[in-house]
Amino acid sequence: MALCLSASKSIAFNIRCSNSTSDSLPSSSVFKSLKIPRFWPWQKVKMGPLTVSPMGFGTWAWGNQLLWGYQDSMDSELQQTFNLAVENGINLFDTADSYGTGKLNGQSEKLLGKFIRQFPGDKQVKNDIVIATKFAAYPWRLTPGQFVNACKSSLDRMQIEQIGIGQLHWSTANYAPLQERALWNGLVAMYDKGLVRAVGVSNYGPKQLLKIHKYLDDRGVPLRSAQVQFSLLSMGSDQMEIKNICDSLGIRVIAYSPLGLGMLTGKYTPSNLPPGPRGLLFRQILPGLEPLLTSLREIAQRRRKTIPQVAINWCICKGTIPIPGVKSVKQTEENLGALGWQLSSDELLQLEYAALDSPQKMIQNVFQTK
Repeated sequence: MALCLSASKSIAFNIRCSNSTSDSLPSSSVFKSLKIPRFWPWQKVKMGPLTVSPMGFGTWAWGNQLLWGYQDSMDSELQQTFNLAVENGINLFDTADSYGTGKLNGQSEKLLGKFIRQFPGDKQVKNDIVIATKFAAYPWRLTPGQFVNACKSSLDRMQIEQIGIGQLHWSTANYAPLQERALWNGLVAMYDKGLVRAVGVSNYGPKQLLKIHKYLDDRGVPLRSAQVQFSLLSMGSDQMEIKNICDSLGIRVIAYSPLGLGMLTGKYTPSNLPPGPRGLLFRQILPGLEPLLTSLREIAQRRRKTIPQVAINWCICKGTIPIPGVKSVKQTEENLGALGWQLSSDELLQLEYAALDSPQKMIQNVFQTK
């Protein structure tokens, strides 16, 4: 049974409980001022010392000209996008020190810091915002100290005193195993110095995830999150094994690309592709997604939701924290509609069978280890 009542039912329930037969009905002004939450307090997610919304937002597009067509002129709407998200209870924002192309490297972090400072709302709401940033395993970051300095640079770009979750962006185990140990020690150091409140990893496969969890645990550092590509297009054996390991160890799975870079939005077809490199990928995969897109469409129509809302809700129902990317107010409004309701068990099965019936799958991130 879904935990969340619909907005109309919630209002009606509250009125019936609070009014006796002798009470008069509330005035229309009460309804105008009533704000139904997108999700309830008990639906927030604990991540060690942190409490985050059941969905966050990703900021890969903020500063990325190559894949997402970023321009400086977009900053005003990005600020509105951020404000709208926070006003609706979203407090988890994911970024990385490598987000931003060319001279705009680090732009995503800079914009996030700026938007937090300029947020016009309640100070406590602002203080509750959790930034999860990722530190790239660049080949010149060879010592723990260099990785700590990367963390300090991110703090400087965002102009904040402490990062919510400091994450290792990818593992170097496949090509530079000696560097891997230095990066792990860097995570330990930034945690011990209080630069980050929690530590996480990204693009770690099952075997390396178990290794780093033990390594950090032996040094008194809890591994709080594992970020991985996870969606109806990315539900292979490795992804599900990662999820099972995380569940057993108390690690939260942060699901990036829950909409498959846009393939699960219903906006694109083989004859209507996005520009740039994404179009090349979509051309390979979209023709084989018809069973899945048909099921998404059927459930969306029945639920009076949109296809992206159904796809994101699937990730939430699987126990992950999805972080769809946003770069417009319209996208934010739509993605917020994934909250406050739950797919039924039958609907989950329908989608998963349809995903298995679709001959094409999302290409996994080349940085994900075994």
